[in-house]
Amino acid sequence: MLHTVPLSKLKIGETGTIKEIQCENIKRRLFDLGFIPNTSITPIFKSIFSDPCAYSVRNITIALRKSDADNILVFTK
Repeated sequence: MLHTVPLSKLKIGETGTIKEIQCENIKRRLFDLGFIPNTSITPIFKSIFSDPCAYSVRNITIALRKSDADNILVFTK
């Protein structure tokens, strides 16, 4: 059974599949960087206070603020 959670809730090494991006102010930029629905994404590093966090998506590493990651929904198992 799949669960939908914000990207910021994934643990390091846990892979999710992007469902929806709700942050309208950077949505286009995220699409350009490969944050496309049905794409796998994995947190690979969190700073001490979990802000920012580095994610691996489409063989690249992108750092996102927690406030932006809260607005990206992903499917998990």
